[in-house]
Amino acid sequence: MHRTEINFARGKAAAGKEVFTMETERLLKYGCNPNQKPARIYMNDGSALPITVLSGNPGYINLLDAFNGWQLVRELKAATGMPAATSFKHVSPAGAAIGRPLSDTLKKIYFVDDLGELSPLACAYARARGADRMSSFGDWISLSDECDAITATLIAREVSDGIIAPGYSEEALAILKTKRKGNYNIVQIDPNYEPPKVEHKEVFGVTFEQGRNDLAINEETMLSNIVTENKDIPEDKKFDLIISLITLKYTQSNSVCYVKDGQAIGIGAGQQSRIHCTRLAGTKADNWWLRQAPQVLNLPFRDDIKRPDRDNAIDLYIGEDYMDILADGEWERVFTEKPPVFTKEERQAWIAKNTDVCLGSDAFFPFPDNIDRAYKSGVKYIVEPGGSIRDDIVIEQCNKYGIAMAFCGLRLFHH
Repeated sequence: MHRTEINFARGKAAAGKEVFTMETERLLKYGCNPNQKPARIYMNDGSALPITVLSGNPGYINLLDAFNGWQLVRELKAATGMPAATSFKHVSPAGAAIGRPLSDTLKKIYFVDDLGELSPLACAYARARGADRMSSFGDWISLSDECDAITATLIAREVSDGIIAPGYSEEALAILKTKRKGNYNIVQIDPNYEPPKVEHKEVFGVTFEQGRNDLAINEETMLSNIVTENKDIPEDKKFDLIISLITLKYTQSNSVCYVKDGQAIGIGAGQQSRIHCTRLAGTKADNWWLRQAPQVLNLPFRDDIKRPDRDNAIDLYIGEDYMDILADGEWERVFTEKPPVFTKEERQAWIAKNTDVCLGSDAFFPFPDNIDRAYKSGVKYIVEPGGSIRDDIVIEQCNKYGIAMAFCGLRLFHH
């Protein structure tokens, strides 16, 4: 393995005289699957990799998540000016957020209400991890800023494969190195690294070449063409719409993303049908909101229940298969007493209280059924590229519900 010694002095963990070893290539245990050998990452021009592995031995998919996640959070930071975090699984984000403060309710459903005051970066990761905790189990974390101690403390309590960040405080690095008996994957990236303008990908021995999708996503470039009768999009909702588009830019297509209060609350990724994306992401957004209902906040969990088991129990309780957790012989494993059924009528009434949700789509909505489904999950603001032969019908459906929709004119397919 070729190595170049340089002083990677970024962040407190790399301060002073400490010298990290930079690699021009890194051998991997295997590729996507154990039978896919050999495997490595390297720079075509022979230069040093823009990352340093501080702990662990990240794999092929880990690093795909890391590089996609890093691009996402650095673009969120550039667009909003706030620390950002994302939680990746299988090369798509399960959650993404900026570091807005958490309400007491959000602290409780994200299981951080015992941590005291959280930094903006910790708030960002709590939101990114907490949006869809089922999908984030075993995630790869990407942070826009140097990882601080409170963010590391939050991460240390979750099941996660690894993390990438531009730096780590000494205390944060020490905390993270306690995970997985010292083998937790910790990667530091050079925040000044910029890739070439042209990228390549090989499939079946054939090399594909394209220009990088480096068009900046911001209010000026994406939200100026409001095509509905309702043209009022408040500033905080414009932020949320931009968050949805940047998240979609690094989500496997087809994809849609519901956003509220600076965080993705439902991401539908990798579906061949757009309405299935909208339904999938809408269900995730509904579940995020249902977890804030009093019936869920007051569930009588046993003290010895682990976080993943608690997540699984909540997921069952708020869904159609609630008897899988409430049946005699089952509820006793999780609860101190049997909770009442959270009825379909009660769930629908609570979901109806979720309002002012934003929705982004990586390509145009071909039929108005997407608007109907989005409206059921509280969507009031939409951004999509436009360009369908049925745009007029989709706009008419938005007008029916009083939804404000912007055409951004930019498709965001990602494969």
